[in-house]
Amino acid sequence: MSKLVKPHGGGELKPLLLEGQALSAEKTRAAGLKKVNVSSREAGDIIMMGIGGFTPLTGFMTHADWQGVCDGMKMANGLFWPIPITFSTDAATAKDIKEGDEISLFDKTSNEILATMKVTEKYSIDKAHECMMVYKTADLEHPGVKMVMEQGEVNLAGPIKVISQGGFKEEYGDQFMTPAETRAAFEKMGWSRVAAFQTRNPMHRSHEYLAKIAIETMDGVLIHSLLGALKPGDIPAEVRSEAIGVLIKNYFAPNTVIQAGYPLDMRYAGPREALLHALFRQNYGCSHLIVGRDHAGVGDYYGPFDAQKIFDEIPPGSLETVNMNIDWTFWCNKCGGMASQRTCAHTKEDRILLSGTKVRSMLSEGQDLPVEFSRPEVAKVLQKYYAGLSAEQNVKVELKGHSAA
Repeated sequence: MSKLVKPHGGGELKPLLLEGQALSAEKTRAAGLKKVNVSSREAGDIIMMGIGGFTPLTGFMTHADWQGVCDGMKMANGLFWPIPITFSTDAATAKDIKEGDEISLFDKTSNEILATMKVTEKYSIDKAHECMMVYKTADLEHPGVKMVMEQGEVNLAGPIKVISQGGFKEEYGDQFMTPAETRAAFEKMGWSRVAAFQTRNPMHRSHEYLAKIAIETMDGVLIHSLLGALKPGDIPAEVRSEAIGVLIKNYFAPNTVIQAGYPLDMRYAGPREALLHALFRQNYGCSHLIVGRDHAGVGDYYGPFDAQKIFDEIPPGSLETVNMNIDWTFWCNKCGGMASQRTCAHTKEDRILLSGTKVRSMLSEGQDLPVEFSRPEVAKVLQKYYAGLSAEQNVKVELKGHSAA
């Protein structure tokens, strides 16, 4: 009998990725269906449903589901869900699709069909309403709002059959773990209390400290990196993965951490996305989600700890995975080590605090980050990445100058 938290919905994992003969047959059938393009965000959602990360979803949400999730974080059947999982297309494409039709969902990036879908409903939505309910803003400068406002005019709902993992396994190898695989790994290590550390950034000393606080009270930590698309300026997944790998190798005790990745794009929905992070980490087998300062936020759209507060606002029993709230962490010179706002008695003048802009500037210029802020091994990986960016930019400038001449 497993001691891990049950998958969301109280039952078993429900991966929608077909296998064996059923997979081969569906791939053949999919090739003859009408192809409808999917966005990067939708591709990630399809793959997540395929591997069981979005258990117990069976496909894209109906209008009733969309309305219920936007307004009360509940699907039409009463299941707790914090962010709509929808699929859209343009009006011209939708006009040629009837309810009951079957279509193939095509990803232009990987140049393959990811899934087939039986369309059960076509509907339009109030995009601004979704943005206000989920993102708390309709400002187009918000990257999540921009995604919603730019999606197609018509949503298509219906169950899907997934036939591809979108190349993530080929690109990331063993680091791309399905919920079934993380659960098996936790069971093998004898873990039942597992904290997930969500990251879309390289881990500096403050992040390392958060993970180690969790290790003190948990059986282990899943450092779970986003492998999907980010906003411009964020560190690519492969660089981030390398940086996290050297940190684990050099600074974490053996058998306390598993590094893995998942295929979603960031939505930057702050508090609502924190709930989604907890929900699918429940499917991955994690009992806790570490929620620090500005979790899944962007800009100044959310308060620094709004993502912690929202867990107190949802009905009891909505999720089995619970939040592990930790305050803002940093190195304090007077404390002589890592501390948090909750434990440090000193002022910001005593703390080593660097903005993301400052860190990027220093790395771009080849400067060393303070060892109190970032482990040297991590900084070295990032310096190499930024040096490559600078070289690429210089080449572009030279080519532009050459063509102008």
